[in-house]
Amino acid sequence: MSILIYTENENGNLKKSAFELASYGKALADNANTALNAITINSNNESDLAAYGVEKTFKLVNNAFDEFNANKYAHAIAEAAKKCNANIIILSSSANSKYLAPLLAVKMEAAYASNVVELPSEIEPLKVKRSAFSNKAFSIQELSSPTKIISLAKNAYGIHENKSSNTILDFEIADLSDKIVVTSVDKSSDKVSIADAEIVISGGRGLKGPENWNLIEDLADVLGAATACSKPVSDLGWRPHSEHVGQTGKPVASNLYIAIGISGAIQHLAGVNSSKVKVVINTDPEAPFFKAADYGIVGDAFEVVPELIEKLKVFKTENA
Repeated sequence: MSILIYTENENGNLKKSAFELASYGKALADNANTALNAITINSNNESDLAAYGVEKTFKLVNNAFDEFNANKYAHAIAEAAKKCNANIIILSSSANSKYLAPLLAVKMEAAYASNVVELPSEIEPLKVKRSAFSNKAFSIQELSSPTKIISLAKNAYGIHENKSSNTILDFEIADLSDKIVVTSVDKSSDKVSIADAEIVISGGRGLKGPENWNLIEDLADVLGAATACSKPVSDLGWRPHSEHVGQTGKPVASNLYIAIGISGAIQHLAGVNSSKVKVVINTDPEAPFFKAADYGIVGDAFEVVPELIEKLKVFKTENA
């Protein structure tokens, strides 16, 4: 028996989540006294996984996988799991993985636990802790099926080097026919994607209009952050829907989340609650976000943010 991780990539380069999965998988493999394997699909830097404990990588290169298709990807991961006799499969909590995980679980007759936040407390049977109720609680789940699938919550474990020898094997599969065909894909052109960002700067209606969005972008440039917005902002057409974060938009689990001019509706808070540190800047001291935030600034964003940007620039120059 062994462990298999599915490592995602962006334009051929493995995402940060791939190295977090490898770090987590290696720790779990050591606890279970077994081997850690990985599957890569159309990636270029699978050799980098050796630094994080992967011992064997199944490298799949096939034009049929250029666009994400959950059925095809689930089929490929299942075949790789059979090759290495994996009884535990680990996925990320990305939108794509959330889509394919249930299909993979059905295909492999496996138990599935999402949003896992730490290493299992027991191996046999596998007991995992996962976030629940929009990150307001935790549940302990026991997976008793022969094959188990878990998805690791973003930034739940971190990246830890644990060097190993990574044997890379070319991997081919047959039967790629599918009734679902991807006709086109629209991607946001953000400098840093919300899914991979360590820091997210988000703006709300307190910015008064799209012409003032430079405040968000300038602060994001200084911090190397992704930009995001509240639902009303995207509904008004100030920003694209791809930047809408919250329970009805993209979930955020960044290390730092800064909300500017966002009051903090319950749906928004539910979607960003997994962020480790939350900062709010708002003129209304009674805004709900202040009750959820770790740090709050009561003030006008048009005064506070420019000053914050200048202070950060000075700090970065002095500590370069």
